[in-house]
Amino acid sequence: MHPILIKIGPVTIHTYGFMIAIGFLVALYFAIRQAKEEGLKSNIITDLSFYILVSAIIGSRLLFVLINFSYYISNPLAIFKLWEGGLVFYGGVILAVPVVLWYVKKNNLKLWQIADIFAPSVAIGHAFGRIGCFFAGCCFGKTAETLPWGVIFTNPDCLAPLNVRLHPTQLYESAGEFINFFILLLLQKRKSYNGQVFMTYILIYSVLRFIVEIFRGDFARGFIISGISVSQGISIIMFLTSILGILILRNKKN
Repeated sequence: MHPILIKIGPVTIHTYGFMIAIGFLVALYFAIRQAKEEGLKSNIITDLSFYILVSAIIGSRLLFVLINFSYYISNPLAIFKLWEGGLVFYGGVILAVPVVLWYVKKNNLKLWQIADIFAPSVAIGHAFGRIGCFFAGCCFGKTAETLPWGVIFTNPDCLAPLNVRLHPTQLYESAGEFINFFILLLLQKRKSYNGQVFMTYILIYSVLRFIVEIFRGDFARGFIISGISVSQGISIIMFLTSILGILILRNKKN
């Protein structure tokens, strides 16, 4: 595709980073809008969004580095080359959670209310981020020579294998997250207890990610056991956690 959006002299803007920035701004808009509807100040959302962004990037990169530790121990400077892709979404979630807990406690906020406000925003931000992955060629799919909608990467700056028809797994996940976003927006208006929107997000995304992983072809993401990737293992845990969370929060509400 087009991993480099603009290059003027020494200045290079990578499409991957640009799409992440767009996703963040769109996500921030929806979070602020929902917060205002619930009577919260916008600065609470902007501050927390910044902390989430930083922790998510660090966490998602750290998990990718751990999965590919043998490579990065020999190439430590490559850890900082974020424009080349290599962010595991679940790693961002794992690190962002304690940061959110800290911020919520510090500012005496309602945890599940805040989680519900951010859930649709995380989904749409992630959807834009996966489009960035598509342009960069990272998170590519398995070969699919007869697939009508298969994608062939030809740009030598892409991270995907060149001149081979592949499953556009980045777009699969992006489309799934856009659908997730709209479902959560509808649920946000009809929820019966705090935490319902967030747990639904985790439920839908864990299923989506598990399915998309079946078509992934970048083996650098690591495997727990034969045929089960690290992300699929985390998806199973997150799915079970979301079911338990829904049951607990619903019963607590009653």
